[in-house]
Amino acid sequence: MGKVEFIGLMAMLMAVNSMAIDVMLPALQQIGAALGISSENHRQYVISAYLLGFSVAQLFFGPLSDRFGRKVPIFCGLIIYIASAMACVFVPSFGALLFFRALQGIGSAATRVIAISIVRDVYGGRQMAEAMSLIMMVFMIVPVIAPGTGQVVMLFGDWRLIFIFMALMATSVAIWMYLRLPETMDPTDRRPFTIVSVARAFKIVLTNRVAFCYALASAFIFGAMFGFINSAQQIYVEIYHLGVWFPLAFSVVAITMSFSSFMNSRFVGRFGMRRLSHGALLAFMAINGVWLLLTLFGPQPTPFVVYLLLFSLAMFQFGWIGSNFNSLAMEPLGHVAGTASSVLGFMGTAGGGLIGAVIGQAYNGTTLPLVTGFFVLSLIGLVFVLIAERGKLFQPHNKPI
Repeated sequence: MGKVEFIGLMAMLMAVNSMAIDVMLPALQQIGAALGISSENHRQYVISAYLLGFSVAQLFFGPLSDRFGRKVPIFCGLIIYIASAMACVFVPSFGALLFFRALQGIGSAATRVIAISIVRDVYGGRQMAEAMSLIMMVFMIVPVIAPGTGQVVMLFGDWRLIFIFMALMATSVAIWMYLRLPETMDPTDRRPFTIVSVARAFKIVLTNRVAFCYALASAFIFGAMFGFINSAQQIYVEIYHLGVWFPLAFSVVAITMSFSSFMNSRFVGRFGMRRLSHGALLAFMAINGVWLLLTLFGPQPTPFVVYLLLFSLAMFQFGWIGSNFNSLAMEPLGHVAGTASSVLGFMGTAGGGLIGAVIGQAYNGTTLPLVTGFFVLSLIGLVFVLIAERGKLFQPHNKPI
């Protein structure tokens, strides 16, 4: 498999997860109406239930992949994902939908954790950061097309067709992987799947200052993004009255993030992960500070053009933060890559998902909860980066840990 195909496959494995979130956004209102959910904020549970299953299951798929290799566990995850997506087509109630969405998230966890482990098997250091940036660039195309795809799918029927579409997409990715991807794990790196061995691997991850602190920083920054995803449909439709144009506005930001990831892949080899991500984090915080001041003291609501410009600028920085923070956390943990990816992934998605759910439920008909969350979370992320780097930003290499 060549590098281009490898990056494309890894991106599509991770996109299975992104698609399960973003393709649902245009359908939330219809799902609520069909299943008798009157509260608009409660419709967000369709996303939160998925993220709950997704975050917890990562703790298990990583150690499993360190024991049995990468391919078998990821196929098991894809089978769970496909089966639960099809089950969602026939659910009779909102509770049943949430159950199978959580189960779908469990299956999707394999694609996220093990895809990153596969990349770590093949690359290290700045090469891994470059590969992850290219993967994120392709991966971010999914949020560009997912909401519009969901809107198009519902032209041919109701929201249940979206789950059929997800199952078909996951099936095609599974076939691609089966036919083209060899096992990437070195047999000498296999670890026994016992409570003691897993606990030791977890200890390695959680006691590594750099990995642990960058994982926490990622969790808070991702919490801002999940907060937006939870409330995006309400902000664009209720506040800015975009209606069917909501997917277009959503895609503008996703395109910005995809371009940012591409730029990161071009620059990271020259400038390093720390210089790029630290600068982006400071810019992210500054932009969010300006955005918060305008929200507090400017016209209400903030004019849509201004809102979209500031949000796009903030998300451009996110494109430089996400892949580099993840690579920095994984870099010292190559010998336990599967377990490391699962623990770091759990911290990022469980923490970020919980924070995002709080921001989403705080939605009050204005953008203030979202903007406040963005600014506060960027400050917290900076604190953890400073702890990881012993108070020194922009250093090309850490001192020994």
